[in-house]
Amino acid sequence: MVLLAFSVVALRYVFGIGFPWLSEAFIWLNGAIVLLASADVLRIDGHVRVDLAYRKMSRRQRAMVDLGGTWLLLMPMVVAIGYLAWPIALGSLTMLERSPTPDGLPFLYVIKMLVVVFCVLLGLQGIANSLRAWRVLRPTAGRA
Repeated sequence: MVLLAFSVVALRYVFGIGFPWLSEAFIWLNGAIVLLASADVLRIDGHVRVDLAYRKMSRRQRAMVDLGGTWLLLMPMVVAIGYLAWPIALGSLTMLERSPTPDGLPFLYVIKMLVVVFCVLLGLQGIANSLRAWRVLRPTAGRA
């Protein structure tokens, strides 16, 4: 990514040469990385959150926050984005949509489909996190 960004800038501002497909490749690659890495960031608990109270909570309290946050915030967002993105991505794939930029990349439909993949992966990770939180919250046979 760094070399690609450097190449775009050097070609444009040092040599006065611009390749639209190269600029798009940088932007699309950046978007693909964010979309495909989001579920893994959630898996390793690397997402941004207001941690002032959370870190002081007990394990059970954190599990309740995680469970509530997943089903009240994450899952509705994933469903809404997926619901809105699916017809757009499917239409783009059906027509094998290209970049509107002259000399742009010929596969705009791929990045649009990645939005749907993002929703599926993030939803699955949300379910996995919920199961993990539920395991902490459920009463065990040894507890009174």
